[in-house]
Amino acid sequence: MIRRLIIMTFSILLLYACGSKSTGSDGSLDITSKFNSTWNVNESLNKNDDGTITFEAVTWGGMAGVFSKDNIPADWSGYEAIVFEFAEPTTVETQLKVTEKVIARAKKGVSSLTCYLGGQDVTSIDQVALQAAEPGTIKVKRIYLVPSSDNWYSRTLWEGECIFGDWKAGFVIEADKFNAATAGDRLEFIYTTDVSNPFISYWQFKTAYRDTDNTLEGNDYELNDWGCAMVGQGSDNFRITLTDKDVANLKEKGLFTNGYYCCVKQVNLLHKVQGERQ
Repeated sequence: MIRRLIIMTFSILLLYACGSKSTGSDGSLDITSKFNSTWNVNESLNKNDDGTITFEAVTWGGMAGVFSKDNIPADWSGYEAIVFEFAEPTTVETQLKVTEKVIARAKKGVSSLTCYLGGQDVTSIDQVALQAAEPGTIKVKRIYLVPSSDNWYSRTLWEGECIFGDWKAGFVIEADKFNAATAGDRLEFIYTTDVSNPFISYWQFKTAYRDTDNTLEGNDYELNDWGCAMVGQGSDNFRITLTDKDVANLKEKGLFTNGYYCCVKQVNLLHKVQGERQ
């Protein structure tokens, strides 16, 4: 009861700090109004009468929102994700940059971009930016924070040390490990990124159904042309929400994972518990 009261108090304070209001029955916090500037002088941002934002982007500029108040960064540990909803499918690859470590990407043609905050250090949020991989027009419908839930149960599927290197290593999780999986569960990868080589400037994961070239459907929106998902330098937590197709294939085939210059230590299955867990 005390913990719930603390969380509620924190949410009210964040609500005040963001100058926004909670919308939706899920308690999501609309922060669209906070995005008022760009990182590049050659970009433009226009607020439309219907509440949408038209962002004319240049390569790796940014549509930015400031969340610090009186030089004190915001604490987003009470939220599990930030979501950008687009008014129309994107025509360029986009990237959401929360901190140097917390980054999410989406390929062209998506209607939303979600960056999961759970498991990451998001206690000091100053600015957040939506970026584009090439010049283009991005129309944003809504930006909001999703409140975190205490009712997630974690089951360890794999532990060890797999050092990807330059796609040299990978590992398998057998199909029977996914017997308890259901659609909406999340695969959580705990890892480190290799930052010892100054010539390495990006880090990637590839997750596929075992003995196939088919990648998981749950994070298809963020995969590049080679089926890889980018993760941030120094990040340590990567999550994929499983679809019905993912669950069926994982239960039948299992999972194969490899990537580029990451070292995986653990893989968990996160299951959202309805009501009180016995």
